[in-house]
Amino acid sequence: MTALQEQGRLAKAASYTLATAGTARKNAALEAIADILTKRRDEWLAANAEDIAAAKEAGMRPAMLDRLTLTEERIGGIVEAVRQVIALPDPIGKVDKMETRPNGLIIGRRRVPLGVVAIIFEARPNVTVDAAALCLKSGNVCILRGGREAIRSNRKAAELMRTALTSAGLPEDCVSLVQDTSHETANELMHLDGYVDVLIPRGGAGLIRAVAKEAGVPVIRTGEGVCHIYVDSEADLDMAANILYNAKCSRPSVCNAAECLLVQEDAAEAFLQKAVPLLDKHKVELRCDERALAILGDRAVPAAESDWDAEYDDYILAVRTVKDLEEAVDFINAHGTGHSEAIITTNYFKAQRFLDTVDAAAVYVNASTRFTDGGEFGLGAEIGISTQKMHARGPMGLEELTSCKYVIYGEGQVR
Repeated sequence: MTALQEQGRLAKAASYTLATAGTARKNAALEAIADILTKRRDEWLAANAEDIAAAKEAGMRPAMLDRLTLTEERIGGIVEAVRQVIALPDPIGKVDKMETRPNGLIIGRRRVPLGVVAIIFEARPNVTVDAAALCLKSGNVCILRGGREAIRSNRKAAELMRTALTSAGLPEDCVSLVQDTSHETANELMHLDGYVDVLIPRGGAGLIRAVAKEAGVPVIRTGEGVCHIYVDSEADLDMAANILYNAKCSRPSVCNAAECLLVQEDAAEAFLQKAVPLLDKHKVELRCDERALAILGDRAVPAAESDWDAEYDDYILAVRTVKDLEEAVDFINAHGTGHSEAIITTNYFKAQRFLDTVDAAAVYVNASTRFTDGGEFGLGAEIGISTQKMHARGPMGLEELTSCKYVIYGEGQVR
């Protein structure tokens, strides 16, 4: 048995204990995690500093460095997210359907954990805690496999959480970290059938597509974020410029950041005059179609065909003019990844048309795509943003980490 198979065996064994642990025990474990991350945050920050130094030496892009970086404030936010999960209702054991059949059988449908959830993610140490907290509250054991860039940060977080679990009387193997970050081990995790019930990749499009293609266990796709902002001819242009600035620049490395601006051609010149000075604050590179390029001149560069499908995770924005709403919707449905899309307009009917026809997990009217987040949606932390349509779609909170079990009560019925 390989080291990863043994890790899977221990996780599966722990899953039977956690599935029946009850809300109070799970909440106590989460409170212990919040406490230890607070009290020993200096250890986590020190481990993260080593990751940051190594990443800088390797030439990691600034936007990706931001993803990797922990600060006192960010750790405070992570701990607060754990406490928000504590406050959320426990979905396990909830009966959402109960009926009596003509033969007298009483048939109910009860929410149960998925079991063992494996999560493959990139340089986001906050995911280590977010994922563990949601899995624990929903009764799921998690096997975490982060990227090599964050391995020191992830090891420390996992060590602290396992210590907290033991202090709360739960198996430490309710949370475990894959120590080897090689591709071979990731591939083995993707095929850990018999131990892993579902695999969730969280990261860039390349990672997600590779996992979906290679995995031998069920996969929930999350996080591919080619998000669009469409500025309509009847938009409040000042509001549109502020929304675009937020969606692109507040944190460009995350999956809910805008990657492509679509602007109705009659509003293009007036809107770009308002938006570009804001984008200049972060020196956003603009990759434009011919009409937008004619307006912006040397401030922009010509877009290549690949730019319409790019997830930059950086201060780069594709810009395209469109004739009308229908062309915008068709373009989004052809090039989007089903994550988050927004229209800026004062026209109610256009807004409703956009909501009805755009195929995405989250569709906005006059708001930034950056709100697609479990915390912002009132779900506490999130395991990821599902871009598929089966079982879970959009921010994945506690409910999305459950399955169902039918329970049947009889009085001797036979068929």
